[in-house]
Amino acid sequence: MSQHFHHNPVRVKSGSLFATASEALQARVSKIKRKDKECQAYFRKVIKSTFFQIVMITTVTTNSFLLVLGTNYDIQFEFFRTFEVSELFFVSVYVCEFLMKVYVDPITYWKDGYNILDVIILIIITIPYLLRKIKGNHSAYLHFADGIQSLRILKLISYSRGIRTLIIAVGETVYTVASVLTLLFLLMFVFSILGFCLFGMTDRGDLENWGNLASAFFTLFSLATVDGWTNLQEELDKRKFTVSRAFTILFILLASFIFLNMFVGVMIMHTEDSIKKFERDLTLERNLAIMEEKQIILKRQQEEVNRLMNTQKSGSMNFIDMVEGFKKTLRHTDPMVLDDFSTSLSFIDIYLVTLDNQDVIVSKLQELYCEIVNVLSLMLEDMPKESSSSLSGLS
Repeated sequence: MSQHFHHNPVRVKSGSLFATASEALQARVSKIKRKDKECQAYFRKVIKSTFFQIVMITTVTTNSFLLVLGTNYDIQFEFFRTFEVSELFFVSVYVCEFLMKVYVDPITYWKDGYNILDVIILIIITIPYLLRKIKGNHSAYLHFADGIQSLRILKLISYSRGIRTLIIAVGETVYTVASVLTLLFLLMFVFSILGFCLFGMTDRGDLENWGNLASAFFTLFSLATVDGWTNLQEELDKRKFTVSRAFTILFILLASFIFLNMFVGVMIMHTEDSIKKFERDLTLERNLAIMEEKQIILKRQQEEVNRLMNTQKSGSMNFIDMVEGFKKTLRHTDPMVLDDFSTSLSFIDIYLVTLDNQDVIVSKLQELYCEIVNVLSLMLEDMPKESSSSLSGLS
């Protein structure tokens, strides 16, 4: 009882009431043992297969292409029945995909943001049908409901890791970009009031562009994007405002050359970081796949060797026949697992360099031996002359 009494306050402090309830629900569901594990594993394999992803990408792409063709009234009128049948097919595929994913992971499915996006798209797909059933074909919102069907192409995001990487990069820049945009807004606020006071005078001012705060903000936005700023400056020059050029140049330097370039730089930096992380993940996955394949090969080779050893112990086959049978099990496409140090590329490189150095030393020793032999031969040639001169001296 004491353990239970001290355990509850910890769980209450761990998060909100909704989080606690969801954790409790997930804990209860996880305790339930499913009796259809084989079917669940089969559908999980189907969902993660490359063929299923290709089918879904092709389906979404074809649906988007037909939506583009549907914007032409003549084509839509001529192939009306084809569009109706294809719409039923596409909706059926999307619903089947949703049901399969929910069946495989009924709890973790709702934790993925891209799965939530797919559910929202399914809801958007049903909006035109509901409007036609409730209010008929003359609903005021029917055209808008048909227009947002173009969001179906967003289903491609969940099947493209590259697009997901870019979305993550954009999400990571939200705080920094918000800070930059806040500074830009403050700058535009100061310059809009200053421009209204300088150029928004009722007697000879430019009331169209600087007459109120809203038009001043819009004019400053045009100056920040350097879009038509020469026309705005000409209007100020016609009214003989002497400080207008300094005002325009200063704002363009601050807004366009500093803040907007800062905005672009922040986006590029976070995108590069996300791309590098994506490449590291791909390298890690590739290495893991190689390790798994290596373990499979080692296991198969170990089983073959154990089988050969058992066969040898039983005495039913000699060693040569066993080796020939083992050779037949090998395939040319099997990668070789080289765990020995002597088979590594670094060792082979060092060994070849050592052999080259050894050849150089041997050649130098040969040259030294040749010089020694030459010196000895000269000494032998001089020895008889010295002996004869010593004999003559004695006589």
